[in-house]
Amino acid sequence: MVEGDSTTGEWHTSSVSGGGECVEVRIAADQVHVRDTKDRQKALLTFTHSEWRAFVSGVRLGEFDVPPE
Repeated sequence: MVEGDSTTGEWHTSSVSGGGECVEVRIAADQVHVRDTKDRQKALLTFTHSEWRAFVSGVRLGEFDVPPE
């Protein structure tokens, strides 16, 4: 493992994902990667740690909740 290498770290899938149709997240030394579990060969989404923290904070605050119908 090389410090600062964006390929380090383990992939994690949510414990509530069903049937493998979810995303996986890898927290690396210098970035956060997100990939589709259905097609792991597609391009990764890449975020800085700061961007990822802002996203997670927004999720916790309900900023991305789907409005009721």
